[in-house]
Amino acid sequence: MPLRPSHIHEILNSKRDDFIAFNQETWQQLQDYRSVLENLSGEGEADVRERSAKHLGNLGARLLEPLDRAQHGIIPFNLVWQSREQSLGWVRQRLTGITTFAVDGSQIYPGKDLSIPIALVQIGWFENPHLPTGEYEKEIALDVMTPTDLQAGNSGDPVDRRVNMRRFQMETERLTDYIKTNARAKDCLVFLDGSLVATFAEAFDPKSRQFYVECLLDLLHASQSHQVPLVAYIDTSYAQDLTTMLRTLYDLPESQAIHDAQLVNKAMEWGDRTPLFQCQRSGILADYEDQSTQIGFTYLKTNRDSYPARLEIPIWVYEAGLLDRVLDWVRGEVIIGSGYPYVIETADQTAVLQADDRQAFFRILQDWADQEELNLRFSRKMVSKVRRR
Repeated sequence: MPLRPSHIHEILNSKRDDFIAFNQETWQQLQDYRSVLENLSGEGEADVRERSAKHLGNLGARLLEPLDRAQHGIIPFNLVWQSREQSLGWVRQRLTGITTFAVDGSQIYPGKDLSIPIALVQIGWFENPHLPTGEYEKEIALDVMTPTDLQAGNSGDPVDRRVNMRRFQMETERLTDYIKTNARAKDCLVFLDGSLVATFAEAFDPKSRQFYVECLLDLLHASQSHQVPLVAYIDTSYAQDLTTMLRTLYDLPESQAIHDAQLVNKAMEWGDRTPLFQCQRSGILADYEDQSTQIGFTYLKTNRDSYPARLEIPIWVYEAGLLDRVLDWVRGEVIIGSGYPYVIETADQTAVLQADDRQAFFRILQDWADQEELNLRFSRKMVSKVRRR
């Protein structure tokens, strides 16, 4: 039966006080946290660093950048354009001749339509030199995962996770290979769509967790040793590294409802950012070996009507004096993409597998299995779909 709006309204009205109490408590806590953001300025820098020095353990975040340009925890961008044409003119000044590169992936999971587990993983990448000639490269790579790849010997094995792991591996390997091919290229920026801190893997078994860490360590080592800037772009982040730092330094009440992007958003205009912090999140970073202290983060306002994006950047980029330049390249990509980095968006469009691709894959698979006389059975529903299309 369809949903009954009257029933939903009735339940919401009966629980209205719960929502009001939550909003009031969160609002008050948010004001408390925002009040200490005033210390993240040139005048308060000495106090912040003195308090931080007294805490030798993980603070959640630790200040890296001087605060001489910051007010209330925000470094203003101070540029406003009157038209999109003006903003694109600024982009041309910053990005012409700068090559940006991103990778994304897609997959077809094993399903009940086949008698044995088989999966398809595809990654796509986009390289844009930002030249007046308009040249670029789009390409894909794919892999077919067999029952052995999927480790599907037992009914309890997480085969979908194996697919996700293979996709992640292919994406990070392609980024790593690209960095190695473009070693020492200071006119190049590589984007990872997602986080360099694999907190999501903490819920997995130790072997799977280590797998993700090793993929990211390879990428971080490549960026550092070959001196190619890398930015991990998280469009919607609920990280609490900065809030953890402020709570620890200034004895604020603990709150699971407040996150970093929400905390700094009110004071930000488009293009503004926070200072760069070292990520000191407890948990999986302890497995990052020599890179456990080498990941920085900042929040960049990329949309006027939403929370800022979180950017994670290897600290060597800051130490090499490249941070401001790299952040301008990110701003340029966001302008071209009308609120989201164009290079990541295009890589996603290149990689995505549509419904027609799924049917084509099964049709090829069926023809190949018949040719090889393999005992591969399709469900009646799948056979009907393949024949019709």
